[in-house]
Amino acid sequence: MKISSLVVFFMCLYLVKGGNELIQTFVIPHSHMDVGWIYTVQESMHAYAANVYTSVTEELSKAENRRFIAVEQEFFRLWWDTVATDVQKKQVRQLVQEGRLEFIIGGQVMHDEAVTDLEDEILQMTEGHGFLYQTFGVRPQFSWQVDPFGASATTPVLFALAGFNAHLISRIDYDLKDAMQKDKKLQFVWRGSRSLKEKQEIFTHTMDQFSYCTPSYLPFSNSSGFYWNGVALFPDPPKDGVYPNMSLPVTKETVQNYAKTMVENIKQRAAWFRTNHVLWPWGCDKQFYNASVQFNNMDPLMKYINQNSKDFGVTVQYATLGEYFQAIYQSDLIWDQRGSEDFLPYSNDVYQAWTGFYASRNVLKGVARRASSLLHAAETLFVRYRISFPGGPVALDWALGQLRALRWAVSEVQHHDGITGTESPKVAEMYLQHLTQAVMGVQELVAALFLLPHNPETARGHSRDAHQALEQHVIVYNPLAWNITAIINFTVTFPTAAVYDDDGRPVPAQIQKSAESDTTYDLFFVVELGGLQDTKYLIKFCSGGSGCGWTYEATAVLFEQRRIRDSPGTGSRLLPVQNGCYELMFDRETNLLHGITNLEDRRTVKVTQDFWEYHANGDVKAGPISDNYIFSTYFSSVRAYEAVDMEIITGKIMTEIRQRFYKKESDPDYSYAVTTRVPEYSGSGLGCSRLEQTYSVGPLDLNTEVVLKTSTSLKNGRILHTDDNGYQMMKRTYRKGNNSLARNYFPMVRAAYIQDDLSRLVLLSDRAHGVSSQSNGQLEVMLHRRLWNNLPFNLNYNLTLNDTSVVRPTMWMMLSSISSTSRLHQREAVELQHRPVVMAIDKPQRSGQEKKPRGSSPGPSVVLPPNLHLLTLSIPGWNYSSNHDVHLSHIRSGKDSHSEPDYNRVLLRIMHLFEEGEDTELSKPVTINLKDVLQRIGEVKVMEERSLTGTWDITSLKRWKWKTADNSETSNRSCQSCGDDAFTVTIYPKEIRTFFIHFASTNF
Repeated sequence: MKISSLVVFFMCLYLVKGGNELIQTFVIPHSHMDVGWIYTVQESMHAYAANVYTSVTEELSKAENRRFIAVEQEFFRLWWDTVATDVQKKQVRQLVQEGRLEFIIGGQVMHDEAVTDLEDEILQMTEGHGFLYQTFGVRPQFSWQVDPFGASATTPVLFALAGFNAHLISRIDYDLKDAMQKDKKLQFVWRGSRSLKEKQEIFTHTMDQFSYCTPSYLPFSNSSGFYWNGVALFPDPPKDGVYPNMSLPVTKETVQNYAKTMVENIKQRAAWFRTNHVLWPWGCDKQFYNASVQFNNMDPLMKYINQNSKDFGVTVQYATLGEYFQAIYQSDLIWDQRGSEDFLPYSNDVYQAWTGFYASRNVLKGVARRASSLLHAAETLFVRYRISFPGGPVALDWALGQLRALRWAVSEVQHHDGITGTESPKVAEMYLQHLTQAVMGVQELVAALFLLPHNPETARGHSRDAHQALEQHVIVYNPLAWNITAIINFTVTFPTAAVYDDDGRPVPAQIQKSAESDTTYDLFFVVELGGLQDTKYLIKFCSGGSGCGWTYEATAVLFEQRRIRDSPGTGSRLLPVQNGCYELMFDRETNLLHGITNLEDRRTVKVTQDFWEYHANGDVKAGPISDNYIFSTYFSSVRAYEAVDMEIITGKIMTEIRQRFYKKESDPDYSYAVTTRVPEYSGSGLGCSRLEQTYSVGPLDLNTEVVLKTSTSLKNGRILHTDDNGYQMMKRTYRKGNNSLARNYFPMVRAAYIQDDLSRLVLLSDRAHGVSSQSNGQLEVMLHRRLWNNLPFNLNYNLTLNDTSVVRPTMWMMLSSISSTSRLHQREAVELQHRPVVMAIDKPQRSGQEKKPRGSSPGPSVVLPPNLHLLTLSIPGWNYSSNHDVHLSHIRSGKDSHSEPDYNRVLLRIMHLFEEGEDTELSKPVTINLKDVLQRIGEVKVMEERSLTGTWDITSLKRWKWKTADNSETSNRSCQSCGDDAFTVTIYPKEIRTFFIHFASTNF
């Protein structure tokens, strides 16, 4: 901050405190730049985004009092890498150093808060923060979450862990915002985690009803105001620089009326806050691509107001968000506290509940989650390879390039108009293309990491015996730091097969016809793997069944189709399917599930599952519509089918129940399906408590929204629990009132459950959905939507969600006592997220020689206690000194302008999965020695504790302490590198601890 700015700041502060009650206005120039939504990233870069940074850099350099905040890093990084000249880069470095260009949030995108997973939120922040810190030595300290559709309680926790001093949100329920404005409650200290409480609290500012866009209405003119550069033009910027809807200029004739308009809005806002500091956002979507015309109009307007400040009762100044929050912090007020409640769902009007996007574009949500899981596995493999094979044949720069491409793609899709499914079809296709291409690159990397270090035996140079059986090799990798026993499903094209481990021992297996194809078979086999461990398996395809004695050939029993009437089945003809945990009863009169008995506590719960439809209105003249964002319906759901058939495949590894639902009884093909897999194998370590279900839904009729309805005898009183971004569970009490059906839908990222005094029914998901409990004992999950409407804006930009895809999400279901599910569901959700990676390393071929068992170890095993999760183990590649002062000196000397990647620094994150008091044992703090935990990978020499995204040394991180009524004191727990105790850490409930790890140089 320059001396002149400090003089203005303290002069205004003096006048306020001196009793003149001048309102100090912080005018914050910004441009909301969606990484997607209507236009692709490439289209936006060409049409306006590149020009924003080019023109802002030029204009800020002309006047010391000008400011700008930059939010989404993807556009800035693209500009920096592909557009910016050396002169512009030098200017930016100077502006950043002087605090006139401020990076806010600092992540790759402004992430959604409802349907994103915390692992992906952390990833996209880490990618952006790493770039900013390496390039400029800056660490964002404030958020600007102005456009996500509701606010999660997990987000402020993550920002606090990253070192932020204040948080900003905007979209919350309209009626709640009205009340908060009236009572001056828009600012508070948020304790987003009920376990961490004040340890990770953060001051939170809620934007008023005008949100992040400048009001454009001018009472003295038919033209708009404050948007002097007009509206961005696609696909090409106008050659003459004249854009549509350029606002009325500020002149000698208009400046007085402009000033009165601006001051009136400032005073209106000031009445909603406790201090005389007003945050006045100047900008909106796609603004400041011509920063010259913007500042050249605002400069004289602000000068006029300040010259007449006593008459207006207002002063104005350009400011960054940090300067605004600094003023609020110095006000030294005592602030209200908010607990771990979130602001979901979000409605901007009584019949505008933004709960539809929880289920929009289900395919994209699934692809994004699978890509994230693959990235997690590949990161851990690369760390293991780098330490174990320092001189190995996989090129480090190529490997890091593949990982960075997938990091970029997974980060990009977390945008609040990305994974939400609220974008146009061409943008959805862009996300899918970027994810798919990056996934292919990482799959190639994973194959190289598996194969090249091992030098596997091959049959090259040997003649092949035509009578030899075909065989194929598969590698299975456990990406979790727990020992697991799992059932692998590998698709083959042969009806018989046997599986052998790498020591030549037969593996329990089962083969059967696939549910979705007449030409393939599902081969199930059981694997036992240590943490971060891989094993190779040999699959031999037998002829005539010889040599396949260890593989059970499962056969199917088909039950005839049953027409479903309005009245349920009598339950007099029940068919049991039982394993070690459950007895499932299916009604022969309906082919539907009838009930589940938990064999441990012998309690039977009536359970029925089937598909229902909401029929949406698409005509705006007829009333509220459903669209990409909004779920709106006049009527209750209706049954989506007339008939059901069932097929049961009984096996020794698992029993599979296939239920197919026909929209019309006479239809030749089913519209919906549920495939339930009941584990039967009783070997060591394999749990039987999870029932895996995969659904097939679509293509849908137009204006149809389909839900899976699970109806039970549980007395839950319509109380539902759902997860916040996979981090914590939230209690959702049914809210009565207008539009109660849509406003009682909530996001389910990983988990949802209902319960009564005795039992809990849990659903765990492999992607985000919308979920609700509309009646007692009922849990419904929205799986798919296909919509069209005639709203002109939606039609103009193709935002009608005419999604004709077939979706096949997977969920795991558990039914048990509350104590049993409390011990299980957190870990089970992680296991569903990070299932074993299965990779075929060759195609079926005849063996040219007799294979000998390799007999080698399956690789290092890294095992954490059951309540700790290895959240991250990666080599980020960012190259900067851990010492902040040293890093800044390198930047200012120009030494780090072209840094080579750092392949020796490992980023480690560990998360405690449990809440305080959730379980008598698993909720306890856990003390571990990380040197011991990681010893099977290599010898740990140095460990530094860092902030969540790695840019702060935790010992130097001193966040602002905001005053609250209870004046809670926080305790700073940190790990320092000195002696053996330097490697021992205690992790408390819901903590996420982040470390830099350096292994012994002998490993490299």
